[in-house]
Amino acid sequence: MFNTKALALTATMAFGALPAFAGGHSNDIVDTAIKAGTFETLVAAVQAAGLAETLTGEGPFTVFAPTDEAFAALPEGTVATLLMPENKDQLVSILTYHVVAGKVMSTDLTDGMTATTVQGGTITIDLSDGVKINDATVTAADIEASNGVIHVIDAVILPSN
Repeated sequence: MFNTKALALTATMAFGALPAFAGGHSNDIVDTAIKAGTFETLVAAVQAAGLAETLTGEGPFTVFAPTDEAFAALPEGTVATLLMPENKDQLVSILTYHVVAGKVMSTDLTDGMTATTVQGGTITIDLSDGVKINDATVTAADIEASNGVIHVIDAVILPSN
């Protein structure tokens, strides 16, 4: 079964260095990712894809955020190739596959649940052994931002098309 206390503790540890803000969360999703320090590749990709303005917008958004280590696990040269201007459409497709419209907290998840991503594809939630989004494991959940929530994942998930 899904253990929200364990994920909340993990989230606190992963983002514990971030400052607390009275009255709410003043950092948007992009600023929260920047301040975390473990999403440099994701932030660079979001900027290269021209999605930073969208993800700093009103939202709300749910972002399944791969860490730098998740991007590093891709085949050598993949990230550099995706960051090339001629591959922007493919990069946008991959990044928007990690985003769901609305704010989905860990307590909203159910085993076997599916969600349509901003990219248009579908992701599947598996709660049978921890929390998985497709084949990626959620390592920290419910990182709230002013315009949504981040769930940290240990792999880059790819749309089927």
